[in-house]
Amino acid sequence: MEHQLNAENMPANYDTLLSPLRVGAHELRNRVIMGSMHTRLESQSDPIAKQAAFYAERARGEVALVITGGFSPNSEGLLEKDGPRMDDAKETLKLRPICDAVHAEGALICAQILHTGRYAKVENCVAPSPIRAPINRFVPREMTGDDILRTIKEFATASANAQAAGFDGVEIMASEGYLLNEFTVHHTNKRTDEWGGSMENRHRFSIEIVRAVRERCGPDFMIIYRISAADLIETGAPKEEIIALAQQIEAAGADMLNTGIGWHEARVPTIAYPVPRGAWRAAPANIKQAVSIPVVASNRINTPEMAEDILTSGDADLISMARPMLADPHFVRKAREGRADEINTCIACNQACLDYIFSERVAGCLVNPRASHETEFRNTPAEASKRVAVVGGGAAGMATAAEAGALGHEVTLFEAGDKLGGQLNLASAAPGKDEFDETLRFFKNKMAKHAVTVKLSTRASTDDLAGFDHVVIATGVTPRIPEISGVDHPKVATYAQILSGEVTAGKTVAVIGAGGIGFDVAEYLVTPTDETGDSFFETWGVDRSFTAPGALSGDPLAPVAGARDVTVLQRKPGKPGKSLGVSTGWILRNALRKHGVEMLAGVSYERIDDAGLHIMLDGKPQVIAADTIVLCSGQEPVRDLNEALAGQGITATMIGGAKEASELDALRAISEGVRLAQTF
Repeated sequence: MEHQLNAENMPANYDTLLSPLRVGAHELRNRVIMGSMHTRLESQSDPIAKQAAFYAERARGEVALVITGGFSPNSEGLLEKDGPRMDDAKETLKLRPICDAVHAEGALICAQILHTGRYAKVENCVAPSPIRAPINRFVPREMTGDDILRTIKEFATASANAQAAGFDGVEIMASEGYLLNEFTVHHTNKRTDEWGGSMENRHRFSIEIVRAVRERCGPDFMIIYRISAADLIETGAPKEEIIALAQQIEAAGADMLNTGIGWHEARVPTIAYPVPRGAWRAAPANIKQAVSIPVVASNRINTPEMAEDILTSGDADLISMARPMLADPHFVRKAREGRADEINTCIACNQACLDYIFSERVAGCLVNPRASHETEFRNTPAEASKRVAVVGGGAAGMATAAEAGALGHEVTLFEAGDKLGGQLNLASAAPGKDEFDETLRFFKNKMAKHAVTVKLSTRASTDDLAGFDHVVIATGVTPRIPEISGVDHPKVATYAQILSGEVTAGKTVAVIGAGGIGFDVAEYLVTPTDETGDSFFETWGVDRSFTAPGALSGDPLAPVAGARDVTVLQRKPGKPGKSLGVSTGWILRNALRKHGVEMLAGVSYERIDDAGLHIMLDGKPQVIAADTIVLCSGQEPVRDLNEALAGQGITATMIGGAKEASELDALRAISEGVRLAQTF
């Protein structure tokens, strides 16, 4: 049957979001800021051209203001060795083409000045007190009074260098546990001099930096101060201290207050998928009530509807979106043109943005392979339209079909099932991962817009595929069935049967396999169905009024009741979950630990029978008396059609799970699909 476009997400009214706003001496064309993020583009070949293309694309998409990734004001504050810095006037002037490219598209641009303090991955890192960060192996040197005065001047110098290079202003980074934030709280500031102790002393460093930048750069230079609106650490700042700092920063000359949420060492998720949309909006609202300069809301705001609601409610004056601008640089333009249903929504997976940065790669985006690779793709139609057949309607197949259709090819997609999505439908069942539904919506709408013919409930044959110029096999994977005696027992189900709802697990469950799928299934099984939205705050010990010190109301690691008793097992010795993403793995591990999930490693599987799962552990036999045993033991590629086509002399290209059936890898699948379509 033919797939019809669902007329969802009809154009909405975004009057406040799209309205202009005066900030200092500047007029912003709307209320959307592209937030700062690390991209590592500055370390690549031809870095200026790549950064210019990256930022200009977001300006072309009609953001009002672009904020760059962080530049250190000196060698001590580098995020990592050879990281970007702004203390050399001559080198900073080389950034002018970036500013020119953004200005040409009608947006403003500010450089973020970031001193990473005790988070700096350099041996000479410094901090207000010599307390090592739990996420850094280096112990910082305690700054002397002269160090502090010098650093204040270096912030002003870096800002002046940015001004000379054509930037409209700077964002002074003072949240997320970096140096300025470290000075503001007792947690990291144990000083007894004029830079520590009392609230006034702990705030002095930040205030003096803002004053120095204003004095050096003049009244027309935009100064944004990124304030920590919720530290999410023990002995963090209470509401009254955050408000006092905000008021003093305004008095010192700042034009705008952007808000940061959570230190990098905090044990509460802040920007990953478990966090509900708009969860942090009350934090900037506290600040906005106490100052007269514009206040920015940030973190887990990924739709124009949510952004508009935050603005019209009075919680903030502007919205900062960083990773959503990786997912869709034309977010604002599409909202203005009534095409919100075409926005490629950030799903907060962090797989190609944060995880890539942590593994020393250029930041990318799971749902948008173009992000940070703008110079590698074309957007103009193909010279000649080709007839393209895509077999399989999962992530890889949809990405290929949508991209090929957008480039002007005549595309037919065959899907054996009765709906599109493939493994994405399973992934979206995991707690917090319903954002994958947005990815499905995006690809469905893009295919419909570009006249892709979608044939559901159609298992393509070799005859169906004859005569196409290109045939793409994206038939995906099927769960691997391990060779365990009794694996066909009625107690046994695959991860696909559990996540699809085909099988309902019993009260006690054994999960065979501790990769990403095993962890997702375990969380799905233990998470109560009502543990979403408001309960996020209770689960992670967050004070939703954001008044308590650090905005914590309890221990983020305190146990919570689970819906089932679950044991996760793996054959390999070592810590289960080692393959999980760097930026989200700790969240998933902690969530399972909080829900009482038991982890067993170095297990050998003996058999399955009415008693449950028989294993050997440390040379001793055990029985996991499980009502249900879930197989998360990997996948097998589905390649039958490719082999049949080869027998008929029809050349096809395999992508996604059909090509490589490792973890359910939507990142690789979508990238392969888009890049393949570019070659047609």
